[in-house]
This record gives sequence, structure tokens and C-alpha cells, in this order.
Amino acid sequence: MAKSSATPPTAPTTYEQALAELDRLVQAMESGQLPLDQLLDSYKRGAELLQLCRGRLDAVEQQVQVLEDGQLKAWSGST
Repeated sequence: MAKSSATPPTAPTTYEQALAELDRLVQAMESGQLPLDQLLDSYKRGAELLQLCRGRLDAVEQQVQVLEDGQLKAWSGST
């Protein structure tokens, strides 16, 4: 298998950037037009982005629990 000379992608700086990149990857993969090697690379990158997003969501949930004195309350959606 040939090694790619491309530099590895950098980590997104925000949750929203990671989610947008993940969305683009999914769309490209679902198109069925990617060569097999690129499809595998996209899958790996998507797994990294998913892990990053889950980690950030977990961190936010922990912060909310602290703010709510340890009791995670249902989100009402309005203030």
C-alpha cells in the first residue's frame, strides 16, 4: 500500500467545526464516489471527529451538572 504524502488533518478548534467536517465526510462517503483508500481514510477521520464531539459533549454535561448542584435537570428550551 502506498504511503500518502499529505499532512494529517489538524484537530478542529470548536465542536461546531468538528461537526461540520463530520457532516461533509458523511456526505462524501454516502455519495459512493470515493475510491476505497479514501473511503477508509474518511471513515478513520470520521471516527476521530465523533470521539472529539462526544468528549466535548460529555465535558459540557459535567459542567451543567456542577452548575445545577449535581442534579442534571431536564432542558426546557426556554428561559
